[in-house]
Amino acid sequence: MKTPHILIIRFSAMGDIAMTVPVVYSLAKQYPDVRISVLSRPFARPFFQNLAPNICFMSADLKGEYKGFTGLNKLYRRLVAKHPTTIADFHNVLRTRFLRLRFLLGGYSVAHINKHKQGKKLLCQAENKVLTQQPTSFQNYADVLEALGYPIKIEFTSIFPPEGGDLKSLPNIIGVKQKEERWIGIAPFAAHAGKMYPQERMEQVVRKLTEKHPSWRIFLFGGGRQEIEVLNRWAAQFPQCLCVANALKGLEQELILMSHLDTMLSMDSANMHLASLTGTRVVSVWGATHPYCGFMGWQQKEDDAVQINTLSCRPCSVFGNKPCHRGDFACMNNILPEEIIQHIEAGLLSE
Repeated sequence: MKTPHILIIRFSAMGDIAMTVPVVYSLAKQYPDVRISVLSRPFARPFFQNLAPNICFMSADLKGEYKGFTGLNKLYRRLVAKHPTTIADFHNVLRTRFLRLRFLLGGYSVAHINKHKQGKKLLCQAENKVLTQQPTSFQNYADVLEALGYPIKIEFTSIFPPEGGDLKSLPNIIGVKQKEERWIGIAPFAAHAGKMYPQERMEQVVRKLTEKHPSWRIFLFGGGRQEIEVLNRWAAQFPQCLCVANALKGLEQELILMSHLDTMLSMDSANMHLASLTGTRVVSVWGATHPYCGFMGWQQKEDDAVQINTLSCRPCSVFGNKPCHRGDFACMNNILPEEIIQHIEAGLLSE
């Protein structure tokens, strides 16, 4: 009899891959005799490499070695050689459907994610919105496993031990966190404009935080060239700030730092999910999108979501990639910097 071996497939995006971690961890812990292989993009390795002894990470370069149908056939042959018994498609896009079909024709047990697109469509339609909480991505992933005969209870705290990642492994500029210090992360960027707080207003948040709390250290997260230019400008203005991209090398080190933050301020973006994987509290800012779409970070509190609930046009988009119907971007422009600061302080000053 073959050893049970579940192949889980999720290629992108970073936030969605991060959301698989609590589910994969729970599966590994509750079924310790089952082998689990996670197939994803190479950047996702730090999420899974030390998660549990029965989890193996497999990377696939879909723009290089495994590009196109020829590449996918090559990838399929590689996967078959690992002798999986069960295939869990957590992505359900063209590439994974092709792989899924190959496995199905080969007699494998296969299931795929239900993204509940109709419910999200009703949530985001311009008129007669149906404002109901959609199943979270965590639940959608868990449902795939249950369909394959592996029901789980999602139980997860952090990819690191309770004391966090090893700060000593980071460059000296990060230093040692003193007991009286508060470390705040700020990740002001997102993939789409509808999910991003206006840059000039976020600069006000940074300035006001440094003025009110001169003993706090602020770590600025962002990786694109233009993003780093903005963060470097803020770091030059406000000595308490450090642009993380200049100090750390890669996602693994960023996760270690996140595990020692007292709070991360993030948009509805990947950094919300990355910080959530380290057990760090996140104050998230929501504009065109909404937590009802099911993408709130793992174990994050609704009270820590900064949003305007009185706008009848919200949410207008699942991913924040549509133009503003009103033309004034009120869902973000009407959030005052002071409101964001109050949310951050609410979880820290009461401690």
